[in-house]
Amino acid sequence: MTSDFTIAVHSLVYLAYLPGNRASSEAIAHNVATNPARIRKVMGALRNEGFVKTREGIHGGYMLAVNPELVTIGQVYETISRGALQPKWQTGDPDHGCPVSSNTQNVMDCIFQEAESSYAAFLHQYTVADVLEKIENRHQTV
Repeated sequence: MTSDFTIAVHSLVYLAYLPGNRASSEAIAHNVATNPARIRKVMGALRNEGFVKTREGIHGGYMLAVNPELVTIGQVYETISRGALQPKWQTGDPDHGCPVSSNTQNVMDCIFQEAESSYAAFLHQYTVADVLEKIENRHQTV
């Protein structure tokens, strides 16, 4: 799995945390500890799905377009990383005479699809607001 999912969740939680729910790609990048170009790529995918909107100009930036209490991190996962659990490399040869070589990849594909569905279902239990609440609670106990 790539780190884009974590970057996306972090960015949405950061926007939910900020008064006015708005920040530039540079401010988000600084908070996430990555570069602004990577933030713009991830935020572009979030914008395409309606999670954030953009505003041009000196007071522009990214803004939450959704209620953080209604957006699950499962939705974010499906937007950013769907299919990421399955390796890109394919094993075996479907034209090989051996049943192991011919069929292992198909069986593994089914296993990965089932694992991804379970993982996404687990992530749907948590909203962006839940993540922010856990962060705030953790901060208070430190």
